[in-house]
Amino acid sequence: MNPVRKRAYIELLIVSLIWGMATPIIKYTLGGFSPAVFLTYRFFISAIIAIFFFMFSGIKLPKDKKTIIFVLLYGLIFTSVGLGLLFLGINKTSSIDSNLISAMSPITIAIAGVLFLKERVTKRESIGLLIALTGTFIMIIEPIFKNGASFGGLEGNLLVFASIISGAATAVLSKKILRKGVDAITVTNLSFIIGFLAFAPFTLPQILNSKFQILTSVPISYHLGVFYMAVLSGTIAYILWHRAQKSIEIGEVGLFAYLYPIFGIPLAVVWLNEKITIPIIIGSAIVAVGVFLAEYKKKQYN
Repeated sequence: MNPVRKRAYIELLIVSLIWGMATPIIKYTLGGFSPAVFLTYRFFISAIIAIFFFMFSGIKLPKDKKTIIFVLLYGLIFTSVGLGLLFLGINKTSSIDSNLISAMSPITIAIAGVLFLKERVTKRESIGLLIALTGTFIMIIEPIFKNGASFGGLEGNLLVFASIISGAATAVLSKKILRKGVDAITVTNLSFIIGFLAFAPFTLPQILNSKFQILTSVPISYHLGVFYMAVLSGTIAYILWHRAQKSIEIGEVGLFAYLYPIFGIPLAVVWLNEKITIPIIIGSAIVAVGVFLAEYKKKQYN
């Protein structure tokens, strides 16, 4: 195997472990912080790390103004829109549902690749994608089957799915940016600074008015959750993800998202005492069939 491709696979496996465990950790930590405060706190930590990176390595911005606009747009969509929707969704639904729906990002990325990167999809792949989307729909509406209608959970699942669509947009943007030779570390760290600047005007007055009690009154375990998201799931994971994405195809990067539930669901069951329901099992099985149909031909001819 090509050493560059092998390195990318190892990086993506580490990212899958970190992001798979992130969903239960987010769910737990939201018990201590509101989504907006959580994100501001997280981006503040990541922004401090980013500033230190830039102090020692310098800011390697592209000369092309169009590419700079893409970098800024990526940072805004990735942080404010994508992660904002994700945290709001996880706050309203279970981490198991969130993890399984989040694992559908390869489907949306594949569709985005067809629409915006002119990647070709065969008839067999199209059928597979349609079946996988059907399974995803079953998982999204799963809350209404649990003890009667649960529109809060349904709303949460829809928000998580919306974040996945946003993630597909950022995947396309990041691929375009990295093709221009922009450094992955620069893209990652600028995104976190943009995220903090986007959330700070709305949450800092709230924190200051409480005389920081919003933060100081919360047990240390919740702060550890924020640090996990800022350092491991934030700076480290996204640097690895960008590096890997620069080396291999966008669709192949997305396939590693199917590993998220393998790491996240056992943690949610054991730690958060969440339950795996029949609709989740049915939806997951349908998705698995769709993924197999969509990916089998690729393996057959690649």
